[in-house]
Amino acid sequence: MFTKQELKEFCDNARLNYLDHISIDCVIFGFHEGQLKVLVLKVKGEDAWYLPGGFVLKKEPLDTAANRILKDRTGLDKIFLQQFHVFGDPDRSRPHNEMYRDLIPPEENWFSHRFLTIGYYALVDFVHANPTPDSHSEMCAWRDLNDLPKLELDHGLILKTALDTLRLQLNYQPIGYNLMPKEFTMPELQKLYETILGQKLDRRNFQRRMLGFGILNRLDRPRKGGAHKAPYLYSFDLKNYQDALKEGLKGGW
Repeated sequence: MFTKQELKEFCDNARLNYLDHISIDCVIFGFHEGQLKVLVLKVKGEDAWYLPGGFVLKKEPLDTAANRILKDRTGLDKIFLQQFHVFGDPDRSRPHNEMYRDLIPPEENWFSHRFLTIGYYALVDFVHANPTPDSHSEMCAWRDLNDLPKLELDHGLILKTALDTLRLQLNYQPIGYNLMPKEFTMPELQKLYETILGQKLDRRNFQRRMLGFGILNRLDRPRKGGAHKAPYLYSFDLKNYQDALKEGLKGGW
């Protein structure tokens, strides 16, 4: 990833500007054409894939750092962002330590510290996101959840934990405003939930529950260009949606 000179310059800069031992890794979910997507980075000159991440400036709140990293990778701000877990296995950074061991002495190598990483997951609008690689990556790309490359370090565990958290939160928080287009049909919304949960849902029961939460507005027109009985379009009632984020879904799933 680094040449000897690049590594020395990075470590010198990191010691001046960033907190030691703390990193942030982000699981960025999008939804497109019935598929749940995850944003991943490919390192320059290597067949190595990672989740987007970064470090925390010394006087920067954690959530501000996570939002900064997400905006750098997607071009989006004011998105749904949730801290979900801290990963602190003593050996989680060992591959990096070994990779850079022979380039500069350990006392000069900022990466030789043990790092705790704080996991965030984000739900973003696939259409409006602009995937952007960082200075050490040659590619930043969406991949289908069921067609991901092998992720390095413990990033596979971070992704699994984020997905488990998202599935759990479906029970008491609304999910969809940041993932669905502005207008959508009930079958399209059901497909999102089925994709996240990895299972089929009963159509009538799903519609009854979603309408019962009071977070949807039914529009007065169906989807154009569809079948004779085209499904009606819906949009989210943003005020009720925001209230549900704070207070939870009344009745739950």
